[in-house]
Amino acid sequence: MAKYSKKAQDKIERVMHEFKTGKLKSGKDGQGGKVKNRKQAIAIGISEAKAEGDKVPERKS
Repeated sequence: MAKYSKKAQDKIERVMHEFKTGKLKSGKDGQGGKVKNRKQAIAIGISEAKAEGDKVPERKS
């Protein structure tokens, strides 16, 4: 089973911390407002990790 790399885990952890403190914003430059959904916060963290080339498992379909 594929696993997240350490860097990807750290990035998701940082994003979740921002979400819990109410500082995480969605959309380009935070134009979408505060993120209110836990799943959306995780998706943002995974997206940022993929953009930097970190090891992230393929999406289950």
